[in-house]
Amino acid sequence: MMLQLKDLISYLENSGLADNIRENDLLFPLIESVHVLSICLVVGSILAVDLRLLGLASVHRSVSRVTRGILPLTWCAFVVAVASGSLLFISNATKYLGNGYFIAKIFLICAAGLNMAIFHGISAKDLPRWENEARLPLPARLAGGLSILLWVAVVACGRWIGFTMPAG
Repeated sequence: MMLQLKDLISYLENSGLADNIRENDLLFPLIESVHVLSICLVVGSILAVDLRLLGLASVHRSVSRVTRGILPLTWCAFVVAVASGSLLFISNATKYLGNGYFIAKIFLICAAGLNMAIFHGISAKDLPRWENEARLPLPARLAGGLSILLWVAVVACGRWIGFTMPAG
C-alpha cells in the first residue's frame, strides 16, 4: 500500500504537468495566486457564518438565511482551492510531504471539516428552534469559535509552508 502511494506521488511529481508548473516562471506564481484568492474566499465566507454562530454579526438574520447566501460561494471557492492546491502540490510533492506545516495544514483542514460535520450532524438538528435567536446555544457557538481557530491555523500553516520549503 505504502509503495503504491509512493509510486503515485513519484508519477505525479515527474509528470509533464508538474514539470511545467515547476519550471515555468509564470505558471507557479499564477496558480499560487489563484490558490491564495480562493482560500481568502473560503475563509472569509466561513468567517461570516462563524461570526453569526458566535452572535457577533448578522444577529437579525436567521442562521439558515446567512448560510444559504454564503455557502454556495464557499463551496465553489473550496473546489478552486483544492484544484489549485493540488497543482502546486504535484510540482514538488516529495518536498511538500516532508514539510511539517504542509502536513499540519492538511490535518487542520480535515479537522475543520470534521467540526462542520459534527455541527451539522448533531448541533444543528434542532436549528429551526433556535436559528433566529441572537445568542445561539453553546454547541453552535463552540462550533463557530473552533471553526475560526482552525481556519486561522490553516492560513498560518499555509503561509509558513513557503518559508520552510527546502530550496531547489
